[in-house]
Amino acid sequence: MVCLTYPHIGNTGTNQNDEESPKPYIESLIVREFSQLTSNYRSEESAQLYLNRHEIPVIWDIDTRALVLHIRKMGALRGIVATDGTSAEQCIAEARALPSMAGQELASRVSCKKSYEWNRGSIELALPPVLPGKKEQAEERRLRVVAYDFGIKQNILRMLVDNRCDVQVVPALTAAKDVLGLKPDGVFLSNGPGDPEPAQYAVENIRALLGRVPIFGICLGHQLCGLALGGKTFKLKFGHHGSNHPVKNLLTEKVEITAQNHGFCVDPDSLPAKDAEITHVNLNDGTNEGIRHRTMPLFSVQYHPEASPGPHDSHYLFGQFTKLMKEFK
Repeated sequence: MVCLTYPHIGNTGTNQNDEESPKPYIESLIVREFSQLTSNYRSEESAQLYLNRHEIPVIWDIDTRALVLHIRKMGALRGIVATDGTSAEQCIAEARALPSMAGQELASRVSCKKSYEWNRGSIELALPPVLPGKKEQAEERRLRVVAYDFGIKQNILRMLVDNRCDVQVVPALTAAKDVLGLKPDGVFLSNGPGDPEPAQYAVENIRALLGRVPIFGICLGHQLCGLALGGKTFKLKFGHHGSNHPVKNLLTEKVEITAQNHGFCVDPDSLPAKDAEITHVNLNDGTNEGIRHRTMPLFSVQYHPEASPGPHDSHYLFGQFTKLMKEFK
């Protein structure tokens, strides 16, 4: 369930180009005021009709900022949305009976069911076509990336294409040997929901791929990299969500303003220092935001460098992945 604190939601409507997945994977939306009118020239459908079509309930006229303050005090909560007159006591009992997020393996539930190719870049950064006879352009264009879908955001795929990659998306449960059979120049590990520790199938696949192909992970993919390197993860009290999270790149000493959406974190003290190097740290609470392997081609970040419409401070990571693949190749 997603609670938004901005007072007006739905004003800009929705359009297909901005979708990040085939459908919304939330249980419900909680807002202060839900606009029935759209006023953006790119709008194709109102937010209400879009969520109706996907059978996502919305509850509004809620003091969402008071709710967020409560969550910050109590931690992430299980909840029920009801509008049918069910008593508060019954709703509380049903909410308490729901499973906690800790221990839930959700990535395989939201992953694609079969492999597919992705070749669409972003609207703003669409690549020029490769011209006949331009051998160097064609070679650069043909970097092949296999992307594990643990709940992947489509702008990640667009960013990979913008950086001259051909992308093959595979289901979360795809074995490492099958990925290597596709002869990738690199493997991408996507974001996704749930607790990373139960996803041992993914951890084992990363270990099998380590050193054989460059690896780049984001969000859940980052947490899985931490586990694959021998580290541990833990659940944050209420997670990091939304934009404007300051992250320091320890390699460049620069601060990136980032977008984040995660409830779990890699414990930096649990990582073996001989293998893993801490590359990024959250300046709000000191939590881990990035790691890389000291000798093998693997790196990952906890935040979302592909965030759209921004900030764009971390787009360089996709170029870093491309460079790593070229050097390894």
